[in-house]
Amino acid sequence: MIDLEEAVMEIIVNSGHARSLCFEALQAARQGSPEEAQKLLQESDTFARQAHKMQTALIEQDAGEAKQPMTLIMVHAQDHLMTSILARELSAEIVHLYQR
Repeated sequence: MIDLEEAVMEIIVNSGHARSLCFEALQAARQGSPEEAQKLLQESDTFARQAHKMQTALIEQDAGEAKQPMTLIMVHAQDHLMTSILARELSAEIVHLYQR
């Protein structure tokens, strides 16, 4: 069984790092370094995948016999993950615009 507190922290930390890398990519694109921007977006994907992997594990556990309590910190972790996903999608579009 997955420890809920550890899982939530893993989602928050990895999502936050992914989002930060997206904003670093935007800065690189703005400064005329599209290759660096793409590299940072790919690095962001690595952290986002880790957060998503943990989220999926929690969902699978919850769908089985080990129901998870809904806590404020769990909602906070979900919010971090969704915000990082949105930041990634928008950052990719903005980096593309800078490249034009």
